[in-house]
Amino acid sequence: MLSSKPLVIVLIGPTASGKTELAIDIAKYFNIHIHNVDSRQIYQYMDIGTAKPTQDQQKTIKHFLIDLEEPSIHLNARQFQEIATKSINRELNKKIIPFLVGGSGLYMNSIIKGFFSPDVPPQKALRSQFEKLGHEKCWELLKICDPSLTKTINYSDKVRIIRGLEVFYVTGQPMSSQKFQNPPPWKILELGLDRVDLKERIFKRSKNMFKLGIIEETKNIINQYGPNLSLLKTIGYKQAQDVLKDNLTVEEAIELTTLKTIQFAKRQKTWFRNKNNPIWLNNKNLLKDAIIKIEYALS
Repeated sequence: MLSSKPLVIVLIGPTASGKTELAIDIAKYFNIHIHNVDSRQIYQYMDIGTAKPTQDQQKTIKHFLIDLEEPSIHLNARQFQEIATKSINRELNKKIIPFLVGGSGLYMNSIIKGFFSPDVPPQKALRSQFEKLGHEKCWELLKICDPSLTKTINYSDKVRIIRGLEVFYVTGQPMSSQKFQNPPPWKILELGLDRVDLKERIFKRSKNMFKLGIIEETKNIINQYGPNLSLLKTIGYKQAQDVLKDNLTVEEAIELTTLKTIQFAKRQKTWFRNKNNPIWLNNKNLLKDAIIKIEYALS
């Protein structure tokens, strides 16, 4: 029996795997738009360090869910989910197939699997206290407050560690016990992109970021929002900041950015294996394979 649910196409993959370029080719072929699902590309002024689609690429294919907020305003997964779902439903109401593209597993799954987490707004005073407490002590505290959560996040994920503590202290309940699932009424075609040469692609991207001006971009963000902006602690921006402080040379920053990105991509791939079940595309002809799989889902 044919599904009466509307089709939503998803393309996931680790950073630097070429999602943007492939997605644009797919969108051109099917005459559809792209919904960005990247937890950093949703912020304004963070273009080079997030490998945001260029203005020319955005003119070629319309992109939604980019530049939603200033870097000083944090959008959590639930807030993003609400914004994204409205955007997707607008496309569906126009009889256009929504096309979701990104490597942020938590944000993507909040949309396509309907994960909900506590709607607790950022608590500046609490976050400041946690920052002063230090990363290691925050991790140990989270293991006491919410041991289940520590099994699903990485020790190095400072943002989610502080978020877990924040939710516990505001609600008095572990964040892991407050999540529930409400899948949307869509038929999901989930395509996966991986590359055998991913490490080489990551090195090339890291080198290109510094060539295109991530140091100047970081400097501009610091001038506007200050040096303590949490997003400046993410890969690329942290190393650019160290160059500005004369703690690293540009060459050292590129090397460290590459290393950190490779480690991050490895965690992304682990997430996709454990939390998602995409149809992996054939690397020999990605576009042709994607078109075949999408046309089959539409038939």
